[in-house]
This record gives sequence, C-alpha cells and structure tokens, in this order.
Amino acid sequence: MKTPNRDLLVLVKDEHMNETFMEQELEQLNDLLFHFETMDIFCVCHEVFDMNKGKIIAKPDMIQKIARQPELKAFQFICNKN
Repeated sequence: MKTPNRDLLVLVKDEHMNETFMEQELEQLNDLLFHFETMDIFCVCHEVFDMNKGKIIAKPDMIQKIARQPELKAFQFICNKN
C-alpha cells in the first residue's frame, strides 16, 4: 500500500517520545485515514445544497456524481453535515 503524500500536524505532550514511537504513531494514523477517507464515507458525511433548484441532495450516488465534476455549477454547495 502506497502511503499518501500529506502534511500532518501531531501535537504530543510527552517530550520523552523517541523517533521510532513517533513513526509508528504516524503510520497508524495514516492507516486509519486511508480506510476512512473513501468516497462512500464522504457521501454519508456531506450533502449538496442546490440553490438553482431549491433542493438539498442527500443521495450518495448524486453527491458522488456532483463531487466528481471538475467544477461545481453556480450556487451549488457541498456542505458537511457536522
């Protein structure tokens, strides 16, 4: 499995942590993110506000179709449900 190229900021309280422990922690964090950063989970956590049609789109297949477009149409917004 190829590790994605990402920048992570990890704040640690323990100043006595050695380098190998930190690498192990980062590897586990990358592994978690790899499994949770999928399009299916993205579609569950987001919805699309289409102000042109006056609709809120919550169907995962429609969200996926809209999210894969190179550009959103005017007044279409992808919003996190959180």
